[in-house]
Amino acid sequence: MAIVEVKVPQLSESVAEATLLQWKKKAGEAVAADEILIEIETDKVVLECPAPAGGVLVEIVQGDGATVAADQVIARIDTAAVAGAAAPAAAPAPAAAAPAPAAAAPVAAASASKAGVAMPAAAKLMADNGMAPGSVAGTGKDGRVTKGDVLAAASAPKAVVAAPAAIPTGAPTKVLPQVAVVAPDLGDRPEERVPMTRLRARVAERLLQSQSTNAILTTFNEINMAPVMEMRKKFQEKFEKEHGVKLGFMSFFVKAAVHALKKFPILNASVDGNDIVYHGYFDIGIAVGSPRGLVVPILRNADQMSFADIEKKIAEFGQKAKDGKLGIDDMTGGTFSISNGGTFGSMMSTPIINPPQSAILGVHATKDRAMVENGQVVVRPMNYFAMSYDHRIIDGREAVLGLVAMKEALEDPARLLFDI
Repeated sequence: MAIVEVKVPQLSESVAEATLLQWKKKAGEAVAADEILIEIETDKVVLECPAPAGGVLVEIVQGDGATVAADQVIARIDTAAVAGAAAPAAAPAPAAAAPAPAAAAPVAAASASKAGVAMPAAAKLMADNGMAPGSVAGTGKDGRVTKGDVLAAASAPKAVVAAPAAIPTGAPTKVLPQVAVVAPDLGDRPEERVPMTRLRARVAERLLQSQSTNAILTTFNEINMAPVMEMRKKFQEKFEKEHGVKLGFMSFFVKAAVHALKKFPILNASVDGNDIVYHGYFDIGIAVGSPRGLVVPILRNADQMSFADIEKKIAEFGQKAKDGKLGIDDMTGGTFSISNGGTFGSMMSTPIINPPQSAILGVHATKDRAMVENGQVVVRPMNYFAMSYDHRIIDGREAVLGLVAMKEALEDPARLLFDI
């Protein structure tokens, strides 16, 4: 027998613990080297834990939903075993079993006493969900109930049992069988309690931190998107043929943001204690919605990226977010962020700053609106921009002029080519 331990991969310096999501293999099943055994969720990303060697998964040390740390052993693989032969099959019970030796009784009793015992985290979760002790079957070592067992039981569909009708006083009692029925939609008020994912809990924590530590103020402006739309329409086909990616609006927004940050460096700065840190680089965070929550991957050195570079990187981030493949390095850092709620139809919002950054740009849906130009009412495709900023270090002047610089760059895109 050659046992290889499966350990939690290294986490980033700012991440102390993680949560096991769901094992893709069961104890006793064969695994191949580098086969993904389980996904591990941190407060930033979801990591995949591969099998360090091929063999048979002989033991799962930590079940679904368990909280773990870096390098912690979560399973063991026997590289010399064969699936199906890892655990010998139980022999048929004899017709008259011989009495067990007296010495074995305490061991059997000890094992039985462990079965059904809930681990501390599992016991707390059962209490929070109003689950009676012993109501959840355990899959942990010696039959212990793990946090994953409780999560699985809590998410399982539950049959609704019809309540027995009231029995008139003095009427003969008759116990009727209880039949599971589906609750009618009319008047039904179902509830479901689901624990926050680690990522969602971290997002909530950071948003509260941002609102409690920053003096957030938001300034707005309206952008005539016609020039950008015309330029995009003119070069879309050639751009896609040349670079293999569509020319979207986000590359223009990123370029306009960098243009403004260069003019007003305080918008690209951050607060560290009583110091203001001015960044000599432009790492732009792009807020992306993923199945597990909001993530903000970073376009590093965005000032050195071409339109094609930006579009390719954003497309890569979008696919990674969809597949849950974003890494910690993809989302670490950032000096300024852009949130494009317009993709979902948002007309106006006040974005929350992503700490430790000091400003964030909110972009919205472009809609045809009646505008007055030279005393005439004309229809123009307008987009409302909102920039939230930390008033502790950014004055209204810099914030407003920074947003005006973005407006001017987008309403005359040639400025982006000459950086004027």
